[in-house]
Amino acid sequence: MIAALNRLVGLVDEHLDEEPDVRALAAASGTTEYHLRRMFSSLAGMPLSEYVRRRRMTVAAADVVRGEHDLLSIAVRYGYGSTEAFGRAFRAVHGAAPRDVRRDGGPLRTQPQLRFRLTVEGSTAMDARIADRPAFRLIGHAARVPLVHRGVNPHIQRHIEALPPEEHTRLKALGDTEPAGLLQVSDDVDPEAEEGTELTYLHGVAVSRDAPVPDDLDVIEVPPGRWAVFRTSGPHPQALQTAWAATATDWFPSNPWRLRPGPSIVSVLDRAADFRTATCELWLPVEPV
Repeated sequence: MIAALNRLVGLVDEHLDEEPDVRALAAASGTTEYHLRRMFSSLAGMPLSEYVRRRRMTVAAADVVRGEHDLLSIAVRYGYGSTEAFGRAFRAVHGAAPRDVRRDGGPLRTQPQLRFRLTVEGSTAMDARIADRPAFRLIGHAARVPLVHRGVNPHIQRHIEALPPEEHTRLKALGDTEPAGLLQVSDDVDPEAEEGTELTYLHGVAVSRDAPVPDDLDVIEVPPGRWAVFRTSGPHPQALQTAWAATATDWFPSNPWRLRPGPSIVSVLDRAADFRTATCELWLPVEPV
């Protein structure tokens, strides 16, 4: 995976005028585009699309400052169809318009070329298991919400708080299979997991594939497959979010599994009354490498 990520970084710089062929690179590296994008985002701290934009604008800034070509020619060279589109991307990275930078020589914000290296980490053991599950359903109350990487997601919090107390009791009674208990489900997450992008959040339970579903509940159909299940305990949601990050930095690089498309599921096994601490299970859909 480290080698594949470094090949991806090299591919970006070789083709700054077009989108990198991530699917072909992933196939040649024995992995999938979905997994490669998710690992890049988790380890680099930014989506691949954002890194590509920053690298383009870093290199393009040198052409702008040199002044040897007009701005339209530079825009086309880096894959933009107009000076307006190029200007928006340039301003988003450097904080100034190309014409101002050409006149003043700055400001310029450089995105260095990334290099992924293997370091000795993982001194803290991760409590994980692999679960092979038949097809099942996730049922409950769903909403489209923006992705938040750290801290409590206020949009999810409002969604849950809007449900009456008796609805939680009803949902618990409907659940009849693993993952057990009330579940926090994230589905339709962008592979790059860029903060602010929308996902489907469902507050509900897991039921067997043939279980009857009340008409007022939303349903996510989950096909059969394997899941990596990580147990976390401590401050909530910080312990859970730390474990999510550690799956990318420690667990996946050390184990012959990769992410596959599908919902991520959090099962709350135990919690304090104020929910400041909790013991949870994080279920991630995986497949053998």
